[in-house]
Amino acid sequence: MRQILFAGAIGLFLTLVGTPLLIKLLARKGYGQFIRDDGPRTHGSKKGTPTMGGIAFILATIVAYLLAKVITGEDIRYSGVLVLFLMAGMGLVGFLDDYIKIVKQRSLGLRAKAKMAGQLIVGIAFAVLSLQFPNSMEYTPASTRLSFVEDFGWSIGPVLFCVWALFMILAMSNGVNLTDGLDGLATGASVMVFGAYTFIGLWQFQESCANADNLTNPSACFEVRDPLDLAVVAAALMGACFGFLWWNTSPAKIFMGDTGSLALGGALAGLAILSRTEFLLAILGGLFVMITMSVVIQVGSFKMTGKRVFRMAPLQHHFELKGWSEVLVVVRFWIIQGMCVIVGLGLFYAGWAAKK
Repeated sequence: MRQILFAGAIGLFLTLVGTPLLIKLLARKGYGQFIRDDGPRTHGSKKGTPTMGGIAFILATIVAYLLAKVITGEDIRYSGVLVLFLMAGMGLVGFLDDYIKIVKQRSLGLRAKAKMAGQLIVGIAFAVLSLQFPNSMEYTPASTRLSFVEDFGWSIGPVLFCVWALFMILAMSNGVNLTDGLDGLATGASVMVFGAYTFIGLWQFQESCANADNLTNPSACFEVRDPLDLAVVAAALMGACFGFLWWNTSPAKIFMGDTGSLALGGALAGLAILSRTEFLLAILGGLFVMITMSVVIQVGSFKMTGKRVFRMAPLQHHFELKGWSEVLVVVRFWIIQGMCVIVGLGLFYAGWAAKK
């Protein structure tokens, strides 16, 4: 528990203090946001706002995790390191994308094939490594079985697992990326989901099969390798994103850019895979799924019928064009995300209670 508190508090402090320093550095170098010409007209004033702010919470999360371990004297675990690796690796791909956008002054950064190649390399490395490092109970960080609130069904094998893990990583990274269109929207939504994973990791630790002898009902235990370490990482991410939100909320002084959105999506997918809550992530991160589906529907409808369902996709821009203010859209979408988290946590608890 002390690890979780320290990680969250340190992550919060580092981004509250460090983000304005990053803003000054990026502004001095002229690393400002490029705005699409076909976007809402109200976004024109955002041109030139420092971007690549994801650097702040990526570094803050890593430092917070390590300092929490040093302060409490606890060991670093494989599961936590793997999630941090996935977050940093995806963040690096996003950084290259952002950097090219700024240097070339275009809305598209890395070429599609190059960007996909980078994501595939990081994702495959994570998937392969997550099936290594068994502990004394022969639990590896990830499992080759699918999961909702725990593993179910038969093993799909290491090859299909890698494909499934890649799908989750790419889907969540692109989902957060699409959501990051309004000041603070993706950051605030991410804070809620990381808070949920902090709770899930702590609950799984208290009900871990490693402590089955001390549980009133051992059959209801969780077969997760390092649940407390996942909670520490989630708490560090929650604190770091919460501190970043102070500077990212409307009117934003800095944007997270692809550096941040790809990193957050990777972290969410990593936490879901290693905590055995893969399908539950679709509910916990319901806002990201909803916004991603709006793009799929828009593109699909236009290709098949030549007509658009929404005035503009992703969904948040549709409501902007309907006359909603940016702050109104963000707050209402945060409410939707909050309800998704409540439902997701309710299902997680119900799944555990049903085994008792």
